[in-house]
Amino acid sequence: METIKNASAVPPETHPLRPFLPPNARVLMLGSFPPPRERWSIDFYYPNYINDMWRVLGHVFFADRLYFVDEAHRTFRLERIKPFLGAKGIALFDTATIVRRLKANASDKFLEVVEPTNIAALIRRLPCLQAVVTTGQKATDTLLNTLQHSSQASPCEPAIGQSATFSIDQRPLRFYRMPSTSRAYPLALEKKAAFYAKMFQELRML
Repeated sequence: METIKNASAVPPETHPLRPFLPPNARVLMLGSFPPPRERWSIDFYYPNYINDMWRVLGHVFFADRLYFVDEAHRTFRLERIKPFLGAKGIALFDTATIVRRLKANASDKFLEVVEPTNIAALIRRLPCLQAVVTTGQKATDTLLNTLQHSSQASPCEPAIGQSATFSIDQRPLRFYRMPSTSRAYPLALEKKAAFYAKMFQELRML
């Protein structure tokens, strides 16, 4: 599949989901943008059945990578996912609100960000927030670029699994850079889960 050379001819896509923002959220996890709709197995974040986010969180919090997985129907258990996120205080959205998809696939590499998400506005809606987390390199790059224009103290890019500090409205926050849960990122699920477990332990959520 060839990359589209005339990017301006590609119609922009607006984010199809509302931010998931539990009022008690202590962590805001940010990806890049959802995959094409035909790759969705649930009408929610990380919907691609071959993305391992829900397996990672199952492994971290329940010692069971299949806790959120419905293997028989190749989908995920939203009836478990949403209550879990609400109880733990985990909010979800993405770093881009409008994109152009330069290849008709789920690869972040071929996403052109037309309009980044107003991260500061999301943070202001979450009074209990302690940390912002990116779940891949594209999300990290977009977030850092956005924070340079909206935060009083922009973070430097930390190593994968590490964190840095920044502030919004003089409110100190942590920024964690986590490994992508896409299977295109070459790291075993257990090793990815170890990074996430360390973060949640540091935030006293595990």
